[in-house]
Amino acid sequence: MSERMKAELRVTRDVFATKGVFTISRGSRTEACVLTVSLTSGEFVGVGECVPYARYGETLDSVEAQILSMRESLRDGIDQVILKSMMPPGAARNAIDCALWDLQSKSSGTPVWSLAGLNEPAPVITAYTLSLDSPERMQAAASDHSARPVLKIKLGGEGDVERLQAVRRGAPDSMLIVDANEGWSAKDYDTLAPVMLDLGVALVEQPLPAGDDQALLGRERPLPVCADEACHDRESLDQLSGKYDVVNIKLDKTGGLTEALALREAAIKAGFDVMVGCMVGSSLAMAPALLVAQGVTYVDLDGPLLLAEDRVTPMRFEVSLIHPASRKLWG
Repeated sequence: MSERMKAELRVTRDVFATKGVFTISRGSRTEACVLTVSLTSGEFVGVGECVPYARYGETLDSVEAQILSMRESLRDGIDQVILKSMMPPGAARNAIDCALWDLQSKSSGTPVWSLAGLNEPAPVITAYTLSLDSPERMQAAASDHSARPVLKIKLGGEGDVERLQAVRRGAPDSMLIVDANEGWSAKDYDTLAPVMLDLGVALVEQPLPAGDDQALLGRERPLPVCADEACHDRESLDQLSGKYDVVNIKLDKTGGLTEALALREAAIKAGFDVMVGCMVGSSLAMAPALLVAQGVTYVDLDGPLLLAEDRVTPMRFEVSLIHPASRKLWG
């Protein structure tokens, strides 16, 4: 269901400290900087969050400017279909799209899942991410989180075999997912795939740079490969066939819940398995993503677990089981 809403736009910057230093192959951070969109229509306020990502040429300033450029259109009244025709996929459209869904939900008194024609969401098991570090530190972190069913390991450089072996020692029973964040070559994949299979790794995300992944085309992939940076919206799918086995859907890439749901359907129809992932953000960003995560093969919505602070009404986690959001938060 899509309904035109006339709304006043407000955008704020929010900063959430992380639990320690979070490191991937591209760098480290100690905080998550997000943009929060509020859309007000009468007594109702809909909210949405996005995380600008430098990998895609986004900054807080550039994304905020994109959002603010929609102020007059929102006052005139738009819906998600019109929004998609006016904005490209990315963080800015995500925050507005999710805020529109929330506003429609609050003004109608109907949950977003029902408005979208979905079944009522159930809790799902999320992966928990271990930051890139020395083998010794990663083994200690894995041991600390060994009760979690799924661990996701950030890799992408010299010493990855030692890191993998150390994590497996620390968490002997957890399913492992590896995320190289474009940090490998095709040769690295060929070398590491047998090692990862021996260690019980289920999946590797984006081993090669998205713009240099032709080497995956037709290549034997004993370990399934997931497209992350190479997959944004439905238009990406044609370029992924023959290279990848799984696609990672993130709302900050698709440009919101609307396209994320459509991408999930199209990806499954095209024969891909699906992961639903996230940037490092708060519970407000995870709430709509949880609707997309229903019934998919892999879920990686651990953003709030990596933060030292969260929204006033956070999502509830039981170890790695993430529950649907309270409607006080979103939807």
